[in-house]
Amino acid sequence: QVQLMEFGGGLVQAGGSLRLSCTASGTSGRFFSSNGVSWWRQAPGKGRDWVAYFEKGGVTTIEASVKGRFTISIDDAKNMAYLQMNDLKPEDTGTYFCLSLSTWGQGTQVTVSS
Repeated sequence: QVQLMEFGGGLVQAGGSLRLSCTASGTSGRFFSSNGVSWWRQAPGKGRDWVAYFEKGGVTTIEASVKGRFTISIDDAKNMAYLQMNDLKPEDTGTYFCLSLSTWGQGTQVTVSS
């Protein structure tokens, strides 16, 4: 059974950067390149929204509000997916989740102070 786990969240000032990581366990190599992966976020009191998507063909798609600031990537050798977040804004605050093969991680909290 595949399990995903995110880490790398934290408290950062506006304009700062964070890199979130998502690791896949219980699976063989090339998991994210074979199945694709996406990042989602959930602001306090709101629903979960899609942020970035890495298709299994390698094409990436970034949601408009974070385009130019966020980048999604993977490392097949490590079975890791990443979300690089630059120029963070207070509205980026929320819990960030990775999703692949209908499996969610537990989330990692990102708080951006103004």
